[in-house]
Amino acid sequence: MSFSSQVKMELSQINNLAKKNQVDRELAGYLITGNAGKNNKKIKFSTESEYNINRFAKLLKNVNIEKYNIEIKGKIYTIEYSLNDEIDGIVFEKDKILFYGFKTKDEYLDKSFIRGVFLGSGYISNPEKKYHLEIKFSEEANMEGVYDLLKEYNIFTKKIQKEKSYSLYIKDGEEISKFLAFIGANSAVLNFEENRVVRDTRNNVNRLINCETANLAKTIKASQKQIEDIKLIKSKHKFSELPENLKIVANIRLEHPDASLTDLVNLLGNTISKSGMSHRLTALSKIADELRDK
Repeated sequence: MSFSSQVKMELSQINNLAKKNQVDRELAGYLITGNAGKNNKKIKFSTESEYNINRFAKLLKNVNIEKYNIEIKGKIYTIEYSLNDEIDGIVFEKDKILFYGFKTKDEYLDKSFIRGVFLGSGYISNPEKKYHLEIKFSEEANMEGVYDLLKEYNIFTKKIQKEKSYSLYIKDGEEISKFLAFIGANSAVLNFEENRVVRDTRNNVNRLINCETANLAKTIKASQKQIEDIKLIKSKHKFSELPENLKIVANIRLEHPDASLTDLVNLLGNTISKSGMSHRLTALSKIADELRDK
């Protein structure tokens, strides 16, 4: 089972069906998403999740809608029922279901609403691979309404239009965790955070390894050039003419071809600074370049 399916299964088992106002809000959340639609007086909702379709049916029963049909085609479950009552926050216009906001502001009701929105058309990727949460809408107004509501609770999403649909998405791990906690997916939050710690730690380790590898490659390349320069000076019989301080640096470099600047300084008993070591190696390179040009 995918992580997204696990989250929806957990949400579908939340026991708040005895509270009619929360049921109304959750049902409203389902209806404004991209997987719900209206045709005349008929409302349809489709999903690939058996848990989800059962949750939707329970919501209908708790608002006294007993007559509905469920069809299964392949992996798709579709529930259809006749519209008979108005729902707070929603306007039914021709073949559209539009969210216009709630008369009563209440955090628990808002959580129920957003839970329904996610159950309706939300998706979350496996946190072991990447951070991505997305909710699709068929109407731009519905996307904007949910965007504004989430922002009131300091949950920040981004908007995108895809052909004839609209989406809110989150790619930040901390924001996704806040969203899951807000809609009551507590087990999913723990699972997500555990995976996030492992993934972020692994990424940091890889970043450090890559950085160290790059630095090592840079050190080796610089060392090879310095050794070539010193050997050239010797081949031109100019080594004996070098100042004593350059001879010392040249010899220590030849003796330790893999050493970094810091290592070379330590080998000389810290009698010279790192910048001083670099300056003397640069001086040797300049002498070699002059000999090459002759």
